[in-house]
Amino acid sequence: MMEKWTLFKKASRFGVIPVMLIPVILGTAGAYVWQGVFHPFLFVITFVGAAAAHLFSNMVNDLWDYRNGTDTEAHNTPGAISTNSGFLSGGVMRESLFALLTWGLLALAVCCGVLLSLYSGWEILWFVAGGALIAYFYVAPPLQFGYRGKGYSELAIFLAFGLMPVLGAYFVQTGEFSLKPVLLSLPIGLLTTLLLFNHHFLHWRADQQAGKRTLVVVWGERRALIFSRVLLYLSYASLIVCVLLDVLPVYALLALLTAIAPVQVYRSLQPQNASAAYLPLMGASQRASVRCGMIMAVALLIQGLI
Repeated sequence: MMEKWTLFKKASRFGVIPVMLIPVILGTAGAYVWQGVFHPFLFVITFVGAAAAHLFSNMVNDLWDYRNGTDTEAHNTPGAISTNSGFLSGGVMRESLFALLTWGLLALAVCCGVLLSLYSGWEILWFVAGGALIAYFYVAPPLQFGYRGKGYSELAIFLAFGLMPVLGAYFVQTGEFSLKPVLLSLPIGLLTTLLLFNHHFLHWRADQQAGKRTLVVVWGERRALIFSRVLLYLSYASLIVCVLLDVLPVYALLALLTAIAPVQVYRSLQPQNASAAYLPLMGASQRASVRCGMIMAVALLIQGLI
């Protein structure tokens, strides 16, 4: 059982799950601080559903990248660094079993969404449907908007890993919508978008060969790197806006310190770099996203307790 669990974690890229769970925690913390409500049972179901949805997103992307030949091209392109699990392209797992696990995760997420709708309102099903469609058509035909290079994928990531989980978790707890959780979703949503954008640098030449038109492929490495920096600055500017508008307490500004590591990595990069040079940027981006979100959540909880 332990071996199967280990294989599942690797196949689903379980280690990146905080990227989805922190927005859920933020939305729940916002409901507690601003409305004084917290339903532990609903939080647990939201937590499980969001985790399943994120893992489904990871696996369905691997599934269709494999079917579209993108993963194979990444392995065949010198210097490119593949970001998929490698279970399909490496022959570790049969495609049929991989697909079964993938759709099982979606089924779990949908079940959690239906259960939440019985307690909080049918509107939560819009979040379930929207998240499922974004995850599937990111790389699946006929839409494949992750391949089109017009910013569709970046918008989708912001919605799926920022606005929707924060606002959805808030709605589950309160049964209503509000502007505050929308504003609260901006820093974490933009940082997660930055993380997913930066991972394209690792294999953009392979993407180009496979016909996957990410913004890095369309703009070129130099322009894309400029946009990456701008996205980082926008993320932390939105954090300051949240404090100014009383969405977050002033001590949430401690989260600005999490920008130091990615800024230092940017300074070490040239307009053109080998793929491996972007690995530190990926690591710094992920740590910034997780740590910034955690500081925001702790700041909210402290505000609620005092």
